[in-house]
Amino acid sequence: MTLLEKYPEYADVIDPASPDEWLERFFRETTELGMALKGKVSFPPPCFRDMNARFVRYESRVLLVVRVPVPERSLNPVGTMQGGYVTAAIDNTIGPLSYMAARRPCSTLDLHTQYIRAIPPHDELTITGRVISRGPATMLLGAEATNRKGRIVAIATANAAVQAV
Repeated sequence: MTLLEKYPEYADVIDPASPDEWLERFFRETTELGMALKGKVSFPPPCFRDMNARFVRYESRVLLVVRVPVPERSLNPVGTMQGGYVTAAIDNTIGPLSYMAARRPCSTLDLHTQYIRAIPPHDELTITGRVISRGPATMLLGAEATNRKGRIVAIATANAAVQAV
């Protein structure tokens, strides 16, 4: 039995090419997180699934990589991905990472995105989120979004408040 067969509830949010090594750690930690929170949060959140995002890679408590397609509905009037969608894709990466890093819910306090280049329709974003600094009450996160060619299209930083459970 493959890991995706063992955890079918994640089949639509995991990149099927992801290595079993990180998948096993990811599933173990998300299952532990879900049990600890006793159903108080949905993980991944509905907005993650709505963007057809996929978890690609996870390094315990420090890094999460997510891929997001660029569908027609995300385009602005000039035909490129609207900045709010780019920031939402980044938030859909660092948000789950903050939960995984803190082992409890977090709330984004601020999120600053710098756009570097336009993203055409039908491209794909790969967002790499990192924990830069983690304290007991807050954490600083960073993210880099690249296009299919591996070129940086946006960078971001965010502060998150770690919630009491």
